[in-house]
Amino acid sequence: MVYLWVKTFHLLFVIAWMSTVFYLPRILVNIAEAGDDAAVRARLQLMGRRLYRFGHNLFGMAAVFGLILWEGWRVFPQTMPNVVASMHWIDAKLSIVVMLLIYFSWAGRAIKRSEKGGALPSARALRWLNELPVLLLLGVLYLVLAKPF
Repeated sequence: MVYLWVKTFHLLFVIAWMSTVFYLPRILVNIAEAGDDAAVRARLQLMGRRLYRFGHNLFGMAAVFGLILWEGWRVFPQTMPNVVASMHWIDAKLSIVVMLLIYFSWAGRAIKRSEKGGALPSARALRWLNELPVLLLLGVLYLVLAKPF
């Protein structure tokens, strides 16, 4: 029962974090398209900064529950199963999660850079970059569900 609750909370925070991963680049696109409208840019930058901070909190919670799922069987052997045993899908999954975190950090730093007057990539380039986390998430989902190795 404990295992299912931990897994539920891990999934909840992962889903919430992924929503910030998907939306933060969208804010960047809007900033890039805002042109010289300072009020719109300032509002979008504020939204981006708050979303970035909130996303870090969500990632932290997802990571804590994920760590409990991954290594909790060592601390609580009666309540937590060893979900990875000697399988290596978890290594690939964690590598993709690191890529998603790097992407998220890049987007947050781009928000901060735009607040300081720095240039952003074009709106078109940002739209293409906005698709990257979808592909990475697809890889995570496949690895978690199929456990191919």
